[in-house]
Amino acid sequence: QVQLVESGGGLVQPGGSLRLSCAAHGSILSINVMGWYRQAPGKQRDLVASITRGGSTNYVESAKGRFTISRDNAKNTVYLQMNSLKPEDTAVYYCNANLRMWGSPSFYDYWGQGTQVTVSS
Repeated sequence: QVQLVESGGGLVQPGGSLRLSCAAHGSILSINVMGWYRQAPGKQRDLVASITRGGSTNYVESAKGRFTISRDNAKNTVYLQMNSLKPEDTAVYYCNANLRMWGSPSFYDYWGQGTQVTVSS
């Protein structure tokens, strides 16, 4: 089985910073794309940023210049450094990994349990 364990959420004032981490555990053969999504109350879950195994990144427009996604392939871990946070960044942040388990012929998407990020004074 595979488990994605997230950490790093919390309450921060506007303009502050947080760093989210997500580690994938289990019988993992390979991880393709890893990413962070967020879901605010009453809204759909949207992509914030993603990163390929080779390090190519993609960001939603509102995150460009403020957020940085990175990964450690040896640790099966993805990070999201969030700076200059705004109240509209408040949401539950979910980690996603497209990965292949040992014994499986295909890649599948797995999700973390979510971590709350609240930006408020």
